[in-house]
Amino acid sequence: MRPEIEEGREKIMRIADQMATRLTEAFAPTLLEVHDDSEKHRGHAGYQEGGESHWQIVISSPAFDGMNRLARHRAIHAALGQDIIGRIHALAIDIR
Repeated sequence: MRPEIEEGREKIMRIADQMATRLTEAFAPTLLEVHDDSEKHRGHAGYQEGGESHWQIVISSPAFDGMNRLARHRAIHAALGQDIIGRIHALAIDIR
């Protein structure tokens, strides 16, 4: 476990790390980027001070071959789990 340096930053890192770990385990991606885009949404619905409200995932994996767009998005949501999905306001998914 990493030492807590700054509570807000540590919390962001843990969620980003959890997302990356779960997606890696589920899909063995060839490309994976997890971005906290919350600051871009300051003043909008769902924004919370300190981040963790709006996320973007860029992912590529052979595991998505043969899946339509809806099935891919459902698979990503399932891999992330309700505990993460329930804590965020928005998730943008870019599957390449």
